[in-house]
Amino acid sequence: MASTLRRRVFGDDKATEPSPTSTPRDQSPVRPGDKVKVVHKRKETRKRKTTGIFLLGSLFGIIAAGFFAKSNDLIDFELPELGDLSMDNLFEILPAGFVKDMRELVNGERDFLESYDAFSVGLKVRSEGLSSHHPMVMVPGVISTGLESWGTSNESLPYFRKRLWGSWNMMRALVMDKENWKRHIMLDHTTGLDPPGVKLRAAQGFDATDFFITGYWIWNKIIENLASLGYDPTNSFTAAYDWRLAYPNLEKRDQYFSRLKAHIEMAVRLEGKKAVLTSHSMGSQVVFYFFHWVASEHGGKGGDDWVEKHVESWINVSGCMLGAVKDVAAILSGEMRDTAQLNAFAVYGLEKFLSKEERAEIFRAMPGMSSMLPMGGNAIWGDLDGAPDDVPGQAVTFGSFLNFRTNQNWTIPKTNFTVDDAMKYLYDTTEDWYRESVKGSYSQGVAHTKKEVDANEFDPRKWVNPLESRLPLAPSLKVYCFYGVGKPTERAYYYRSPEFPSLTNLNMTIDTALIQGDVDHGVVMGEGDGTVNLMSTGYMCNKGWKMKRYNPAGAKITVVEMPHEPERFNPRGGPNTADHVDILGRSNLNELILRIAAGKGDEIQDYVVSNIREYAERAKIYEEE
Repeated sequence: MASTLRRRVFGDDKATEPSPTSTPRDQSPVRPGDKVKVVHKRKETRKRKTTGIFLLGSLFGIIAAGFFAKSNDLIDFELPELGDLSMDNLFEILPAGFVKDMRELVNGERDFLESYDAFSVGLKVRSEGLSSHHPMVMVPGVISTGLESWGTSNESLPYFRKRLWGSWNMMRALVMDKENWKRHIMLDHTTGLDPPGVKLRAAQGFDATDFFITGYWIWNKIIENLASLGYDPTNSFTAAYDWRLAYPNLEKRDQYFSRLKAHIEMAVRLEGKKAVLTSHSMGSQVVFYFFHWVASEHGGKGGDDWVEKHVESWINVSGCMLGAVKDVAAILSGEMRDTAQLNAFAVYGLEKFLSKEERAEIFRAMPGMSSMLPMGGNAIWGDLDGAPDDVPGQAVTFGSFLNFRTNQNWTIPKTNFTVDDAMKYLYDTTEDWYRESVKGSYSQGVAHTKKEVDANEFDPRKWVNPLESRLPLAPSLKVYCFYGVGKPTERAYYYRSPEFPSLTNLNMTIDTALIQGDVDHGVVMGEGDGTVNLMSTGYMCNKGWKMKRYNPAGAKITVVEMPHEPERFNPRGGPNTADHVDILGRSNLNELILRIAAGKGDEIQDYVVSNIREYAERAKIYEEE
């Protein structure tokens, strides 16, 4: 499949006959226009459900790293900061079922790492005579950057220059010093910045994003393959950031966008070539916001031609350009599919340290995460009469976003909610400080005219939303959209009142007891990459940026969809996975990135296998007459 996909993406139609050693996958390639089957249930997916714990709400999944050690030597020599917290007594704290799941996951991951030729893609591309050409800037996604303490107050001194996110120190603090850990990780409600006496900052350099914890890679595969092509710290750079901060505060506190602008300008001056920006997930929102900030007189003061002069290409990998519906559930009730569908032992382990209420509290105190609330409202996500991505035979439209069972003795809304309704409910029922923080930083609407889009260039709240603001005025800019398809992704929910309302401040929680038809533990699945919905990753790339008001300079948009074809017994999916995070290790994604970096991106052709173009046409957003 990988070789077939490579031929189609690069426009090489030669040698289409299968080789004598071809696999069944090679003999049945997915062709443009074919439908990708979304597999909703596999008996082998238990490990992959647990994998989500790492990055999507389960803050203590990092104990997995301990399984990579042959003995407690990991504690004694590699991780002395854990002190007297040994692997044995750590496991005693956690539920047996959870430990068993994690042991299975990481044993499989270790076998994979030992058999995987990490530099193979880079060496292959180099063998074709390609080498480093454009300076590379990588912008990571949400949660993947480590956060380390620089505070010198009494409560911070034990953690000085230690990571309280993305390391074993996080695990130690969560288990043994939870309230202090929460105080460090949550931002001040009033200012949206550090609480008094706390100073947490994003780790810097390649180490900030290559691994989340020992053995759980994120950007490492891409960095290895770039190195094979001739990249090193002199011509490539990781622009890590504190993903908890609202975007305006990234500049206010850390001068993040000023530093990013200065680094790109220096790279272009030293290399004599324009830069390639590669972003993943939330990082794509950060890049889009940066394009507006850098040109604005209220930001970087670079002028409308800055991007044209300094940026060759933007590689948008799994970008949540229109947000993610799971963000609503996370902020509303501290839940998402990764908790709703875990077994009883794992849920017990999760809530042993952080309850739903605590998780919701933490998510709300990280305003950066609210940048991913769904954008476009009912025009994109549908209403009670239908949604653009509804499929034939569907029992209930996806436009019915939050659903409530009738004939139950619950205190719940009397009608189901669309996305617009859910957003209003979220703002009406959350704290004033949260509502003011989000509404003061972001906007989730739609600009239907060029006049509105032009006016929004002077309103920083609109800069994160591609339905309210435009691509930069850079006619030679190339935008590449690479994202996964064919993996079930949460699209709607069934909610109920809490089981013990007097014991929680939450108004409602996911109805996890409901398992019926398309509803799995209160969650309704749709299309996407397992985390971000297809309408979010694909709408702007396939339709929105084809509209004049959203792309007035006519920047070229190239789309390559990557079908999810995981290896059955590989915990990270293998070289053909399209999972939201694991796609960063996908072989043909790495090859595409390397070719663009080497100046050969013009060879890449559109490859669309989902129904996104059909869905996009149904969205109630139209070209201005």
